[in-house]
Amino acid sequence: MQQGALSRLPSPNIVLLLVVLGGLIALYHAIFVSMAQDWLQNDNYSHGFFIPLISGYMVWSMREELRRLALRPANWGILVLAAGLGQLYIARVGSEYFLQRSSIILVLLGIVLFLAGTAVARKAMAPLAYLLFMVPLPAIIWNKIAFPMQLFSSAVTEVVVRAIGIPVMREGNVLYLAQTTLEVVDACSGLRSLTTMFALSGAFAWFSALSTGRKWVLFFAAAPIAILANIVRLTGTAGLASMYGGKVAQGFLHDFSGLFVFVVGLFLLVFTSKLLHGRRG
Repeated sequence: MQQGALSRLPSPNIVLLLVVLGGLIALYHAIFVSMAQDWLQNDNYSHGFFIPLISGYMVWSMREELRRLALRPANWGILVLAAGLGQLYIARVGSEYFLQRSSIILVLLGIVLFLAGTAVARKAMAPLAYLLFMVPLPAIIWNKIAFPMQLFSSAVTEVVVRAIGIPVMREGNVLYLAQTTLEVVDACSGLRSLTTMFALSGAFAWFSALSTGRKWVLFFAAAPIAILANIVRLTGTAGLASMYGGKVAQGFLHDFSGLFVFVVGLFLLVFTSKLLHGRRG
């Protein structure tokens, strides 16, 4: 019977694997420490702690499929590995954190190709790509996306608030209500919930039994879901602020509304998943 990909590796391969793991720890220890500090300090990426765990669980969940694959090491994996290490080196020289951190994906792919071959690498591609969700975007890119989203969220909220009978005026990302003024800042732009929802929908789609096409539909459903949940949050905040003043938009209620967006988004994601499962025709 043919040896499985993950069962009883030859001793030289085990030694090589241990050497590779030691090298990865030496190369990326400082990078992961700094990234973990970003996850702690930057609320936009607080979900980062869960991404490696989910990626690891993805691999573990298909362990039986991996065992059935034959080990056919691909020497050209060295080229992919060299490209990843080259990205890491150039990014370090240029002090570019996003490229430093994301290089781990290319490095891991090269290692899998070199040690296990293309069949195993193909299976591992999705869990490896999922690791991108743990890497914070460069601030210049984040801000270029966040500000247009602030304007968009403000404009849609103005329309909705007016439609429910609350007088409101808007200038840019500032909403003027009868008793107070609300500014739709970066944290309320919806980009934070968008990144979290994409990470969540990616996991939902991967673990679902949907067809490939419907998995992509579920994944991209994260965008309208996150935007809708954020508009509901802003509308609710504006409604309360118009009645009770600007203080309701601060402190505990502001933090709670962020949790509310996540819960609403999660509910809509589960609903969309069930809807897609139900429409099998």
